[in-house]
Amino acid sequence: MSKDFANKCGQLIDLHQKARRIHPALDGLYPIAIVQDERFYVYDIDQEERQYTFRKDLPLLMPIPQGIRAAFPLDDYGGRMACVVTPNVFETPEGYVTILHEFVHCYQFETCEQEMKMSLDVARKAQEVGDFMWEIEHPFPYQALDFIRPYQKFLSAALENSMEDVRHTRQELKNYLGLHDFEYMVWQEWKEGFARWIENRVNQKLGMQDNRKGLEQPYSRVLFYAGGEVYINFLALQDESIASDLSLLFQTMLSIV
Repeated sequence: MSKDFANKCGQLIDLHQKARRIHPALDGLYPIAIVQDERFYVYDIDQEERQYTFRKDLPLLMPIPQGIRAAFPLDDYGGRMACVVTPNVFETPEGYVTILHEFVHCYQFETCEQEMKMSLDVARKAQEVGDFMWEIEHPFPYQALDFIRPYQKFLSAALENSMEDVRHTRQELKNYLGLHDFEYMVWQEWKEGFARWIENRVNQKLGMQDNRKGLEQPYSRVLFYAGGEVYINFLALQDESIASDLSLLFQTMLSIV
């Protein structure tokens, strides 16, 4: 089993070499934890050999959904950030690009994510009550017309490169959503939107189709993957260097109202 997964993980290295110069967020290779048979099978990069090797299998300490594509620290692997997937991720080229998407989250976590997260009142309040799933389960009004209409206007304004209309629609969203929902929206736009932005730059480099999931209704959290990418593209057109500084990018996304 470990040899099969090592070979599959190894196929990522060629892709990584082609993509790593796109952004510093893709510079590193992170552990890959494959969920199978109620275990994590952890593969990590051997820096000298530049290949993935099997390192450890770990028990699942929580329910893991089928088809998971995620990134989080593995407590039993030194607290290191890892890309967590099920074996079917290796079945398509898009699956391998998804692994790089999750590597971007590893990079965010290791560079600036925690400090920025705790600057948000919504995150501090969640921590106070022990709500560790707020990033996924926050009760956002995705289906409210008073959210949908200005958000769609915002997307159009960003695609049309209209700063005035972007500012107007962001202010409209902030007025309707209030502090916590607005902070949550921007957090998801930054965290998931940036990973989607990198993912699609990889897709473009490889001649693959962009991932546009999230723009279809009914809306869900995945809307902010796509909306965040649109927002970051817009900001990069104003200043191409902004996406190289993730803290500045986040503060800009939060403050344009």
